[in-house]
Amino acid sequence: MIETSRERTSELLDGCRSTEIAVVGDVMLDRYFWGSVHRVSPEAPVPVVDIDNESFHLGGAANVASNLRALGVTPLLCGAIGDDFSGRMIGEICDDLGLLRDGLVTIPGRPTTVKTRVIGNNQHIVRLDRETRDHVSPDVVANLAAFLRSRTNLSAIVLEDYDKGFLSPRLITSVISVAHDRGIPVFVDPKYRHFFDYTECTVFKPNRKEAADALQMKIATLDDARAAGEQLLQRLRCKAVLLTLGAEGMMLIERGGAVSTVPTRAKNVADVSGAGDTVVATLAAMMSAGATVREAAALANVAAGCVVAEPGIVAVTPDMLLHAVSE
Repeated sequence: MIETSRERTSELLDGCRSTEIAVVGDVMLDRYFWGSVHRVSPEAPVPVVDIDNESFHLGGAANVASNLRALGVTPLLCGAIGDDFSGRMIGEICDDLGLLRDGLVTIPGRPTTVKTRVIGNNQHIVRLDRETRDHVSPDVVANLAAFLRSRTNLSAIVLEDYDKGFLSPRLITSVISVAHDRGIPVFVDPKYRHFFDYTECTVFKPNRKEAADALQMKIATLDDARAAGEQLLQRLRCKAVLLTLGAEGMMLIERGGAVSTVPTRAKNVADVSGAGDTVVATLAAMMSAGATVREAAALANVAAGCVVAEPGIVAVTPDMLLHAVSE
C-alpha cells in the first residue's frame, strides 16, 4: 500500500506552479440539459423532461487540461475542434479558465465532438453524441510536433485518447519522439483502437475493461491485474503501468518488478464521470513537480475519490486534495 502526507502533498502542489504540461488528445464539449420529469410522453413510453437550465463543460482532453489548471499547472491544450458553435464554446470556456489553447486547431467541416446529456429529476436519462473518428491530416501532425518542440519550458506530455480520431499512430509516434528528444515524461490514458501504439511511454494508465479487452484476458482478481500489468510493461516497453480497478482502487506495476496496490479512497460515489481524467492529470502534475511514480499514484487515487463524490464533472483543487489527504 502507498501512503502520503499533507506536508509532502503541499510541497508537491507548490512545485506544480512552475510546470507546463501539454495535453494532446480528443477535445470535447460536455453539454447538459437539466430538468424535471412529471409525465410520460403520449407519443412513446419515454419521460418528458421540462428543461430548467443548460450548462457546458470541457470534456475529454480539455477536462484533463482543466484539472491540471486547477492544480496550479500551466496546461497547453492540443487537439482539434470544428468551425461550429460547440468549437467556439470550447474556446470561450478555455479563455474563461485561463487555459492556453495555442495547440488547438480548428478544422473546417470537422464537427466538434459533443456529448449531450439530459438529466431529469437528477437522473441521467439519455446521452446524445456528435463526433467523427477520422484521423487528422499529416499537416496537423507536423504542425503539432513543431509546436511542442517550440515550448522551451515543457515539463511533460499527456496523451488523452477517447478514440475520436485526433490520436493516430503517426501522431502518437511523433509526440513520443518529441518527448524523448526533450527528455520529458509521457503519460497515456488509452482507448482500444490504438492501445499498443504507445510504446516507450513513461506511465500507461488503462482501466480494467480496456486492459482486459486489449489483452483478451479476464481481470477478476489482483493476481490477474498484476499479470495484465506485467504483460503491458513487456509489450509497451514503458516504465510503469497504473491499472485502475474501480471500487478496488489501483495497481501500480513498475519496470523491475515492483508492484504496489492503491486502495480506493472514495467514501461516497455520486458521479464517476471524468474520474479517469483527474487521475492522469494528477499523476502527471505530481511527477512533474518531483513526486515518485508511487507518490503520484497515491495522490491520483485520492484526487479521484474527491471528484467522484461530486455530481457532474468537476476538477480537483489543491484544497480538496489537501483536505482528503489529511483525512
